[in-house]
Amino acid sequence: MFDKILIANRGEIALRVIRACREMGIRSVAVHSTADADAMHVRMADESVCIGPPPSARSYLSIPAVISACEITGADAVHPGYGFLSENATFVQALEDHGITFIGPSSEHIRIMGDKITAKETAKSLGIPVVPGSEGGVPDVAAARQLAAEIGYPVIVKATAGGGGRGMKVAKSEEDLEVAFRTARAEAKAAFGNDEVYIEKYLQRPRHIEIQVFGDGKGNAVHLAERDCSLQRRHQKVFEEAPSPAIGEAERARIGGICANAVARLGYSGAGTIEFLYEDGEFYFIEMNTRLQVEHPVTEAIFGVDLVREQIRVAEGYPLSFTQDDLVVNGHAIEVRINAEKVPGFSPCPGRITQYHAPGGLGVRMDSALFDGYTIPPYYDSLIGKLIVHGRDRPEALARLRRALNELIVDGIDTTIPLFHALLAEPDIHSGDYSIHWLEKWLARKFGS
Repeated sequence: MFDKILIANRGEIALRVIRACREMGIRSVAVHSTADADAMHVRMADESVCIGPPPSARSYLSIPAVISACEITGADAVHPGYGFLSENATFVQALEDHGITFIGPSSEHIRIMGDKITAKETAKSLGIPVVPGSEGGVPDVAAARQLAAEIGYPVIVKATAGGGGRGMKVAKSEEDLEVAFRTARAEAKAAFGNDEVYIEKYLQRPRHIEIQVFGDGKGNAVHLAERDCSLQRRHQKVFEEAPSPAIGEAERARIGGICANAVARLGYSGAGTIEFLYEDGEFYFIEMNTRLQVEHPVTEAIFGVDLVREQIRVAEGYPLSFTQDDLVVNGHAIEVRINAEKVPGFSPCPGRITQYHAPGGLGVRMDSALFDGYTIPPYYDSLIGKLIVHGRDRPEALARLRRALNELIVDGIDTTIPLFHALLAEPDIHSGDYSIHWLEKWLARKFGS
């Protein structure tokens, strides 16, 4: 059993890991920037270490600072949470070199899945269905035109090292392609230092479906069904649910089995998520995230499992504590992301919390690091909380979400809470009839944004 785990993160996810450690009898170490000295994760951990000034590059993203904190405190393992260094193969390799366990997959698997082209090639070799597109990077506009003509318009140009919607441009015709290609390359270069791009078929009205997988690193793996993350704005998820209202039991078993088999063959260790676009009954691989997802609580809710606890156990060398036959979907769960942003422009809104009250009651969970008097710093992601509800079925989960939103109080700043009140008045939300383009079109109609 690990003696002490350092959490290389902040906010609600750091608290999430600290709570799992406490239940397992493992001491926890929080790291923080000077801006987070009074943060809740620092207060809740058994120990804390300041690792630098507010900018992430000089604190939470500083590999030497995190490793120094491990050495100072004697931490024998690191949980990365999500974001920051969670998918940084160089960081994982550095931990391995220092004899510190990374609670997650190997640096090799992170490298494979961190490059979009290599990930797609690997997925294809493992039997995972992929979107028609280039086999690798596309060198120039001429090659892009030839490939797009073979695939058929519309196409999307994507950065090889991309993420978060950056370095992605749609071309609906040959006339659009040159601008899309050059713009995507320029954005990729600026955002990732790598201007290589690839091309895929652009699906018209897909859903975003992701499969939660878990491997033990010894050739055994399971899937924990799917999450539907189709409600997005600028490729950022807003509202997630499990299971998907669009996926039937047979489809769930089929795609879940494909994914579990793939990660077993890969020898993958820990939690991972294989993301797909889903249209007309077909799944098309987008990417694999080699970490815990922001939206993991909805999976925990419908299966009654603790994914963080399982991550820690597998990293310690224990076998999975459940089999595929043990994993039976129970009810429906929804998560909404509460951001410190002003709707409808979604501009960041850091500031002091004058009053905070978390909702409660049956089937309600609030993951947040907020407290009365807390000042949200302007340096980090605007996510300040995740409201998760669970019900016997989707209508009950939606009813609980409405009730919980009415109970939730976050005063002193603007948040995205009004967005979810408005969404719950929409018939398409209740029917589950939406694609990844639905939210942006709705926002444009409602607010002109």
